Amino acid sequence: MRNQYYIIRHGHYLGNTKNIASCWPEKSLLPLTKKGKQEIKEVAKKIKNKKIDLIFSSDLLRTKQTAEIIGKELGIKPKTDKRLREDNVGIFNEKLIDEIGRFWDKERKLSPLEYYKKRFQIAPPQGETYTDVEERLSNFIKETEKKYKGKNILIVGHRRPLTLLEKVTYNHSFKKFVKIIIEKKEIKTGELRKLKLK
Repeated sequence: MRNQYYIIRHGHYLGNTKNIASCWPEKSLLPLTKKGKQEIKEVAKKIKNKKIDLIFSSDLLRTKQTAEIIGKELGIKPKTDKRLREDNVGIFNEKLIDEIGRFWDKERKLSPLEYYKKRFQIAPPQGETYTDVEERLSNFIKETEKKYKGKNILIVGHRRPLTLLEKVTYNHSFKKFVKIIIEKKEIKTGELRKLKLK
């Protein structure tokens, strides 16, 4: 790869407190919480030694706020890109996470493998599949690779899309992807990771 990429999940935000999923379009303002702002301020100081050249962020409020805090610390103006958005749950936007899950598994009887297979194949009304999310993230990386060379690039995004980006980057199998979710090894709020591209 021509560039080095780092990924960070936005800080803790109001949607985490309410246990809802918030995607685009944002129906209400769900900003970073006090805890979330503190998380990002702390990690921003640690990012300084990474010599970041560019910051790309999802255009949702929580990721923009995260990128702005980091950008201020590093003296970089973040760029937003809609391809880095949260996965689109369509008509279930800003609904309880448990309620959203019932769209794919009404009886809550599917195994994790069966459940996540559906999420790759079936989109909620007005929403997108995980396959769609993978595609837009892959397109973002391909375009960025063509445009820049030798840059240290920070991507500010959301938990599941960043897990899907890691899946694409490391060529994880579907089973490995599900295992990461089950074992709660997905990126946490305010966590910084380096994408070790081949």
